[in-house]
Amino acid sequence: MIKKDKLKIIPKLLKRLIQPKTKEELLILLQKSYQANLIDSDSLMMLEGVLGISDMQARDVMIPRSQVSFININDSVDVIIDTALHTAHSRFPVIDEDSNNVIGILLAKDLVRLNKEKDLDLRDILRPPVYIPESKKLNVLLKEFRSNRNHIAIVVDEYAGIAGILTIEDVLEQIVGEIEDEFDYDENEDNIIQEETATFRIKASTELEEFNEFFKTNYPINEYQTVGGLVISKLGHLPKKNEPIHFDGFDIEVLRRDSRRLYLLRFSVNLDQVDQDILN
Repeated sequence: MIKKDKLKIIPKLLKRLIQPKTKEELLILLQKSYQANLIDSDSLMMLEGVLGISDMQARDVMIPRSQVSFININDSVDVIIDTALHTAHSRFPVIDEDSNNVIGILLAKDLVRLNKEKDLDLRDILRPPVYIPESKKLNVLLKEFRSNRNHIAIVVDEYAGIAGILTIEDVLEQIVGEIEDEFDYDENEDNIIQEETATFRIKASTELEEFNEFFKTNYPINEYQTVGGLVISKLGHLPKKNEPIHFDGFDIEVLRRDSRRLYLLRFSVNLDQVDQDILN
């Protein structure tokens, strides 16, 4: 028989056996918990995201300067409002001619005042910009966003130049996946939907065989199983939103994605440039 004093140490031994000592061991434990139906897939994804942002820096998820919708302080009110309507963002970095000279942040809701009060100076309604280095850890930045009630930061490089911008939404998406935008993702919708003559909205999960049949292409289905897999393989990485993607005569835009996978893409087809090697 096992003595009582021996029994007392069993819980401690078990605790030591299952207690993860590294982040990798913790991730394995979470995945096993999912496999055992102790947590669902959404919970697993968010927990992995929470652990992941501690290793990520601002440069990893920022919107690069070349893709930022800046507003020039010297533009007319009509031009500024038109820019805001066209991009549909809620916050805009405002520059004074040079995109390296951000003088403030304009909230879209303040444009109502700007439009009504003709004598109002745009500079008077700008919010002060917050600057962060490219190396800023995302978990630290998220804490600062919450404590300061700030929603956008200007990312600067080692030479104090503007590298890009980063919003609280960009950080949260690393945890919860992409936050719903204007492109609703309907699981029951067709995989390939024609928007215009040569523009198509395509689910990334579309089987490559279906894609080949629709576009009369001949991508090897033994190398790529889905359209998303094809795009990632061609680029060598998971593309970001607004990242320019071009190959084989296709211009591709990422409409929906999260930190791990693609969901929805827009393909624009240039028939004059389509690589004949992929055509039947």
